[in-house]
Amino acid sequence: MPFRTTGLVGNNFYVLGIPWSASYLLDGKRPVLFESGFSCAGRLYEETARTALGDRLPEILFLTHVHYDHCGATDYLKRAFPGLKVAASRRAAAIMERPNAHKLMMELSRNALSLVDSADPIDPSKLVTEPFRPFGIDIIVDEGQTVELGDATVQVLATPGHTRDMLSFYIPEKRILVATESTGCQDRTGRIISEFLVDYDAYLSNLKRLASLPVDILCQGHHVVWVGEDEVRNFFSRSLEAAERFREKVERLLKEDEGSIDRVVARVKAEEYDTNTLVKQPEAAYLLNLQTQVAHLAGRMREG
Repeated sequence: MPFRTTGLVGNNFYVLGIPWSASYLLDGKRPVLFESGFSCAGRLYEETARTALGDRLPEILFLTHVHYDHCGATDYLKRAFPGLKVAASRRAAAIMERPNAHKLMMELSRNALSLVDSADPIDPSKLVTEPFRPFGIDIIVDEGQTVELGDATVQVLATPGHTRDMLSFYIPEKRILVATESTGCQDRTGRIISEFLVDYDAYLSNLKRLASLPVDILCQGHHVVWVGEDEVRNFFSRSLEAAERFREKVERLLKEDEGSIDRVVARVKAEEYDTNTLVKQPEAAYLLNLQTQVAHLAGRMREG
């Protein structure tokens, strides 16, 4: 079934903060976090983690990638939980050394504050108004590595396609997969958004790879955690179909509009974004991603 709220999902795994852009907690001998969501929601992630852990502290924060809505509250959580180490890919570490990346994350995080404040009933005093703060990566992880937690393991999978720094994290003992945008993302309208940005073919290949794993709990990028093997399998099947349909649509529109990326972006936005009256990405972030997707597929058509 789709899990759409915060709290215990099952198997000592929790959704923290805000369900549509969450951080996740795996409790156990060595508690760990996955993702740090929006910078403005840092206090919400902290408080829901403390509710689950009591006086204990999480030891590691695993990041799938360093987009502002997945790593935004990292600095806040490092200050809230002394000793917390951040684990991400080598590419992510390189990105976090770039001043232009910091500037973009600060701008997008600032724009997200009003969205978080208005999307769900949240006490405004719970939101963090200080700007996004850059952070460093403490632990470099990559394909094939395993992190031992005492009573479970985190297997690291390199799954580029959405971004080049993209990782997924699989806990085989509990059949939990934190893959975020590597799986595609069903929004609140029920539409599955295909999340490739840098490499469609790698995205599709990794989506098939992830779909082959035995999974009972799947964290897609936003909105929903899928629970139950049949639910997960069904979602993967629909996500694969959605990726192919989106590619075919964009390729058709590019032909109709004589290769104009801007016109295709406008047409897709009108159909998919403007008609969605529910919680969705801030427009600036959506357009940035969509422009990148269309440009990538245009280049792929020229090469093919």
